[in-house]
Amino acid sequence: MPETFEPAFPGRDRPLISFGLPFVESVPKHADDTFGASRIYIICSRSIARSTTYLDELKKALGHKVAGVRVGMKPHSLWSEILEVVADTRQYDVDLIITLGAGSLTDAAKVVSLALANDVSTHAELDTLCPTSPRKRDNIKPSKVPIVCIPTSLSGGEYSSFAGATNDETGQKHSFSGASQGPALVILDPELTTTTPEKVWLSTGIKAVDHCVETLCSLQSDSASDQDARRGLAKLIPGLIKSKQNPKDLGARLECQLGARDAMSASSRGVPLGASHGIGHQLGPAGVGHGETSCILNPAVCKYNYQKGANVERQNAIIQLLWEDSKAQEIFTQKGLERGTADLGDLMDAIIRFLELPRTLSEFGIGEDKLEGIAEHSLHDRWVKTNPAPLDKEGVLEILKMVLH
Repeated sequence: MPETFEPAFPGRDRPLISFGLPFVESVPKHADDTFGASRIYIICSRSIARSTTYLDELKKALGHKVAGVRVGMKPHSLWSEILEVVADTRQYDVDLIITLGAGSLTDAAKVVSLALANDVSTHAELDTLCPTSPRKRDNIKPSKVPIVCIPTSLSGGEYSSFAGATNDETGQKHSFSGASQGPALVILDPELTTTTPEKVWLSTGIKAVDHCVETLCSLQSDSASDQDARRGLAKLIPGLIKSKQNPKDLGARLECQLGARDAMSASSRGVPLGASHGIGHQLGPAGVGHGETSCILNPAVCKYNYQKGANVERQNAIIQLLWEDSKAQEIFTQKGLERGTADLGDLMDAIIRFLELPRTLSEFGIGEDKLEGIAEHSLHDRWVKTNPAPLDKEGVLEILKMVLH
């Protein structure tokens, strides 16, 4: 397949997207032609480094330009690990960062590049770059070192300038934005994604679906964002079902990857999302995987908003869209769901269960005693504040109790 190389989103210069070439051919080409890079730092997932030859192939393809390599970072982008990489990359004076692996590496790289631009080396200094911090500095400099992402999951963070990272001194996850620059180039290689554990692939696919659903559910969306989100759903739902039925279907995997791009095109337009994402940010530090937060929360948040009458018309439009997909329709029929009676939460629940993904907090050992703390942290999240139905602590607890068992 010839390479497709273009802006990921119409009308925007960055990020660029490349697919059609194996990533070990694409990366050296763009390191030279697009970035003119000579001191490259690679952040690679531990599973790819241990279980495949892909990291070795990439290092061989880049040769002497590889200045340093970090293998493995824990989920949810811990500040302590980010600061270790900041020290490494500063020492090597890197001019390009490459991530090879799933979502947490991407978020970490974005915070690393921002920290480098602002001479940050401690937890306290990193706190001054948080938009919500009372200690936020006035003159935050924009990121300079460009990032190339080669994702192996579908969470879509590679298309966004937002980054989530967890202060492991407090346990709270924070969003970085504003001066943070998103990745400059995203390289898609569906063959590489066959190394991703099925549960990670499918659950992060539901995270991308959640981007689409919460965009279409938002009372602050617009026609361009809705169009992106509808296009994303139309790729993701059949793509995920086909990926589950045949994990080696590379066409279905690329369809999912392009669907995740469409999902992020929608949310990168600035449409505020809702409580599935907002509460989900706080479930991460409690031990729930990045994509699995959406598997648990999305149906419950849809039901909560619908019951409060917050976005009935917008949810009904998504219901109609899902019933029009033949792959999804098969699942709904198998589950005994009927048009006109099944709400959006029911349809999302059916899809998630078909993919054999988790649906409750108890599956992660989270009991009722943890809910108060999760709810309190959630109230500070920007997307809890923009949920279609207004949420106080009691509302968040109501949603959490819906997904406890």
